[in-house]
Amino acid sequence: MNQQLVNKILITIGFLFIYRLLAYVPVPGVDTAVIASFFNSHQADALGLFNMFSGNAVERLSIISLGIMPYITASIIMELLAATFPNLAQMKKERDGMVKYMQIIRYATIVITIVQAIGVSVGLQSMTGQDGASAILVDHSTFVTLAVVSMLAGTMLLMWIGEQITQSGIGNGVSLIIFAGIVSAIPSAISQAVTMVNTGAMGFLSLLGIIALIIATILVIIYVELGERRIPVTYAKKTMMQNQNKRVMNYIPVKVNLSGVIPVIFASAILMFPMTVMSSSTNPTVQAIADVLNPNHYFFNFLTFLFVVFFAFFYASIVFNAKDISENLKRQGGFIPGVRPGESTKEFLNDTAGRLTITGAIYLGLIATLPWVIVKAMGVPFFFGGTAVLIVVQVALDTMRRIEAQVYMSKYQTLSAVGL
Repeated sequence: MNQQLVNKILITIGFLFIYRLLAYVPVPGVDTAVIASFFNSHQADALGLFNMFSGNAVERLSIISLGIMPYITASIIMELLAATFPNLAQMKKERDGMVKYMQIIRYATIVITIVQAIGVSVGLQSMTGQDGASAILVDHSTFVTLAVVSMLAGTMLLMWIGEQITQSGIGNGVSLIIFAGIVSAIPSAISQAVTMVNTGAMGFLSLLGIIALIIATILVIIYVELGERRIPVTYAKKTMMQNQNKRVMNYIPVKVNLSGVIPVIFASAILMFPMTVMSSSTNPTVQAIADVLNPNHYFFNFLTFLFVVFFAFFYASIVFNAKDISENLKRQGGFIPGVRPGESTKEFLNDTAGRLTITGAIYLGLIATLPWVIVKAMGVPFFFGGTAVLIVVQVALDTMRRIEAQVYMSKYQTLSAVGL
């Protein structure tokens, strides 16, 4: 392992360590004991899901309580707008335009963060502990200002950390932040499960069933994520002679799940945004809607399935460009056996990717919802969804691939330097 790769890994670990430290910095003017006791009774609802994605920062009302979700929500909005308006899509393709595109996302993140921070701070005004003590220790208007400023600063710090990891570290910064948040909650989840078994709230056989379900989910995710359709490619004899000293790929790999973990993250961000805003309302109608959007409700998981499938198709259409692939093949003198170069190759690739995306989208939707349905049918008072497992496994696989790519690149550079 070369020094450059070691430095990138250390940079990534260092920024993730800073992220975990920020989770312990509370918003000024709150009684953390009251908030912690409140979240102990809301582990299986929307707040519990939101707390999981933030790495337990919500139950401490940390300055990063909103997590990276406002940035993801802004990115979703911009991706949808880019798919709708050609001018915005063209801006995204240009180098200078991409800078403006990312700047718009940052400004949108600020707006979304302010809206969510106001919703959270207003909702906390009616929160009290078991002894009637208020969760807020200062004047309400002062607290709203402090909460908005501190949470905005925390989200901006997370956004900056994510960008630094992507540019200077290993892997996708935003995905790794969510990964670190979920992994950090594993010890407390294990402790909670053991406590439930000891107190009789959950049977030992039920615990074994959940463990078996987690292992089966991980194995299915790994199997599908490593699956791909290899489309054979043939090159003209002249091209092979010109590249006889170079490696020419004789197939096009098309993954079963082209969109990766992004659809699950997008669906979670979309569903958590209204939950965060509605949690502060005392209106009976709004509270009824919030109850329906509870992660421990069948309708929430139905919506999750629909959103995951939609974003799987949407994101796959962005990352897989059949037109560029067909044009590159034509320039390199390659063609798919039995398919004419050019437009026919493009249509063949689109059809192949479309069929695989159907399978990949249904797989993502089932992984995100089916484990919860099974646990619910078992009658276990323990919230478990496949979303967290899916994100952890996919991000781990993606990071491993990037590390392997860096190792191979280092080997090729070494061989080139010594003249082999």
